[in-house]
Amino acid sequence: MFSVRQKRDISNKIQQILRETNHPELPEGEIQFCIHVVGAGDWSWADISNNGAVVNPGVNPHNERQDPESKTNQGSESARGSGGPADSKAID
Repeated sequence: MFSVRQKRDISNKIQQILRETNHPELPEGEIQFCIHVVGAGDWSWADISNNGAVVNPGVNPHNERQDPESKTNQGSESARGSGGPADSKAID
C-alpha cells in the first residue's frame, strides 16, 4: 500500500509521537511497534513496523510506482506487507 520511503517516514513519525509522550515504560532505545493499515480494497493493506525491525524490506513494484516522491519509481524496494495487488498476505 505504501512505498518503502513512505513506510520509513511513517515509522519515524510514529516513533517521534511515542517518544514525545515521555511515558516512563517506554524503552530508551528504539520503540518497537507494528500497525496494520486497512485500505479501501480487500487487497489494499500495510503492516508498518519500527524501522529497526525491517532489515530487508520485501519488494512490491506497484507500491513504489504509486509514490510520487520515490527516486526510482521502478519498484527496487518496498517494505514488509506492502499491500498492493501483487502482494500475498504473508509477512516477510
